[in-house]
Amino acid sequence: MTTLAASEGWSTMDMEVTAWMSLYNAMHAQEDRRPFSKATLRRIGGFAQPHRAQLVKFLLLSVLTATLAVATPVLAGRVVDAIVDGAAVETVVWLAAVIAVIAVAEAALGLLTRWLSATIGEGLILDLRTAVFDHVQRMPIAFFTRTRTGALVSRLNNDVIGAQRAFSDTLSGVVSNVVMLVLTLVVMLGISWQITLLALVLLPIFVLPARQMGTRLARLEREAANHDALMSTQMTERFSAPGATLVKLFSRPEVESGEFAIRARRVRDIGVRTAMVQWVFVTALTLVSALALALVYGLGGFYALRGQLDAGAVVALALLLTRLYAPLTALASARVEVMSALVSFERVFEVLDLKPLIQDKPDARQIPDGPVSVELDDVHFGYPSADKVSLASLEEVATLDTRGGVEVLHNVSFRAEPGQMVALVGSSGAGKSTIAQLVPRLYDVDTGVVRLSGVDVRDLSAESIRAALGLVTQDGHLFHESVRANLLLAQPEAPEDELWDALRRARLADLVAALPDGLDTVVGERGYRLSGGERQRLTIARLLLARPRVVILDEATAHLDSTSEAAVQAALSEALAGRTAVVIAHRLSTVRAADLILVVEDGRIVERGTHPELLAAGGRYEELYRTQFEQPAAAQEPVG
Repeated sequence: MTTLAASEGWSTMDMEVTAWMSLYNAMHAQEDRRPFSKATLRRIGGFAQPHRAQLVKFLLLSVLTATLAVATPVLAGRVVDAIVDGAAVETVVWLAAVIAVIAVAEAALGLLTRWLSATIGEGLILDLRTAVFDHVQRMPIAFFTRTRTGALVSRLNNDVIGAQRAFSDTLSGVVSNVVMLVLTLVVMLGISWQITLLALVLLPIFVLPARQMGTRLARLEREAANHDALMSTQMTERFSAPGATLVKLFSRPEVESGEFAIRARRVRDIGVRTAMVQWVFVTALTLVSALALALVYGLGGFYALRGQLDAGAVVALALLLTRLYAPLTALASARVEVMSALVSFERVFEVLDLKPLIQDKPDARQIPDGPVSVELDDVHFGYPSADKVSLASLEEVATLDTRGGVEVLHNVSFRAEPGQMVALVGSSGAGKSTIAQLVPRLYDVDTGVVRLSGVDVRDLSAESIRAALGLVTQDGHLFHESVRANLLLAQPEAPEDELWDALRRARLADLVAALPDGLDTVVGERGYRLSGGERQRLTIARLLLARPRVVILDEATAHLDSTSEAAVQAALSEALAGRTAVVIAHRLSTVRAADLILVVEDGRIVERGTHPELLAAGGRYEELYRTQFEQPAAAQEPVG
C-alpha cells in the first residue's frame, strides 16, 4: 500500500507539471498557417550546418533519455512484484540498484543534453544576431530614418530567440516525445491493452482545455504586454533628460501619473485574472489525472484480485500514465510551436533579405594618396521611397509609403580644390545638408557624379571614404560611454597622449582633466552630461584624432551661445587647417574667409563667389547678410 500511495503521489505531481507545461506551450505557441517555402527551410539548414555534429549527438541523447524514462516505471513494477512474491532480498536490492543507476544515468544525460542544447541554441543566437547586426550596419541612412529602433531591436532579441527554440527545444522535444510515446504505448499495451485504451479515452479531456485556456491566456498576455510596452515607452520618453525637461515645462505631473496608473491598474487586473485562470486550469487537469489514476488502480486492482494482472503491473501502469500523457500533450502543440519558430526565422530572414541600396563594387578603389578635392558635377537627387529602403513591419505600418523620388537637388555643380574651404549658405530646407550627405556617400545621386580626388564615390570603397572624410553635425552625437571610448571611435589604437593632444587642440583638455574620472568619465546618454558647446568640442576632438583629409561641417555651431561658439570656432580652426572643407554655415560671420561661398535655394545653387563678390552683387547673399547684421541683435533670426 505504501508503494501504491507513493506512486500515486509521484504520478499526481508529474501530471501537475505536465499541466503547467502544456498550458505554457499553448500560451506561447502562435498559430500561423502561412506556407513556408523549401528555400526558407534550406536557409534554416544553412544556419544549422555549423552545429550539425552537436545536433546529431543531441538527438541521440534525447532518444536515450526517453528510453531510460520508460524503463524506470517497468523496474518499479518488478520491485513490487518481487516484494509481493516474497523474492530473495538480493533480487529487490539488485532491482533497486538498477533503478538507482538509471536515475544517475538520467541525471548525467540530462546535464549533457542540457549543455548541448544550450551550446546549440546560444551558438545559433550568436550566428543569427551577428548576421542581422552586420547586415543592418551596412544599411543606408535612409533605412534608419524610417525604421523604429524598438522594432529592429526586437528582431535581434525576440525573433532570434524564437528561431533558436526550433533547435534547442522544439526539435529535441518532438524526437524525445515521439520515442517516449511509442515506447510507453508498446509497454502499456503489453501489460494491459484494456486499461491503456481506457486511459487514452481521457486524453481529450486533458488536451483540449489546454489549447482553449492557452488561447485565452495568450490574449491576456498580449494585452498585458501591450500595456507594458506603452508604460515602457512613457517611462523611456519621460525619464530621458530632454523628455523630463519637456514634462516639467509644459506638462502636468498629475496627468502623466494618471495615464500611467490607468495602464498599471489594467496590468494588475490582467495579472489577477491570469493567475486565477491558470490555477483553475491546473486544478482541473490535476483532477483529471486523479481520475485517470483512479481508473488504473480500480480496473488494475480488479484484474489483480482476479489473478489476471500482477500488482507490480498496476504500479507500472500508473507510473507509465504520466509518460503517456506528457508526450501526447506536448506533441499536440508541436506543430504550432514549429510554425512559431518558422515565423521567427522568416522575420529574421526578412531583414537579411533587404538589400542595402549603397554597396561597394567588387573592384572598389581607394582614394589616391595626398590632399583630396571634392566635386559635384550636375547632381540631381531625390530621397528614396520607403519601399526601397525599409520594411512595413519595421515601421509598424500596414503598407509602406511608396511616395518618394521627388527631386530636391537640381543641377548642383561645384568643386572644392585640395585645401580649400567651400561654404554653403541659404534658407532652412534649401538642400545644404542633403549636399553634405552626398559627399560621404550616405546617399547616392540619381544623376550626375560626386567625386573625391577625381574618382566617382560609387567606385570607391566605403572604408576608403570613411578614412578620408570627417563629419561634424550640429547635434554633436555621443554614445553613453566614457570620454575615452567616444574618442577611440575615430582611432581605436590611439595612445593616451594623442587623446589628450586632440582634447587640447579642441580646447577641452582642462574640462576633461577636471572631470571625476578624467577620460573614463561617462558622458551620459547622447552626451547630455556635457553642455552643447562641450559636446561639439568633443566631437571635434574626435575628428582631430581621425585626421581626415576632408572635413564636412553641417552647422556645427548652430544653437550655441556666443561663448560656446567662440570656443568651438577656435577648435574648428584647428580641425580645418590644411584640409579640404565643405562648411554649412548657420551664421554668415563664420564663412567670410571661405574660398568659395555657394548660396543654395530650393535645391539649386543660385549664387557663387567670395564674400566681397557676393556682397557687391547685391543678390540673395547680400540680403541674408544684411538681415543678420543690420537688424538689432534682439530681432535677428539665424539663417541656415
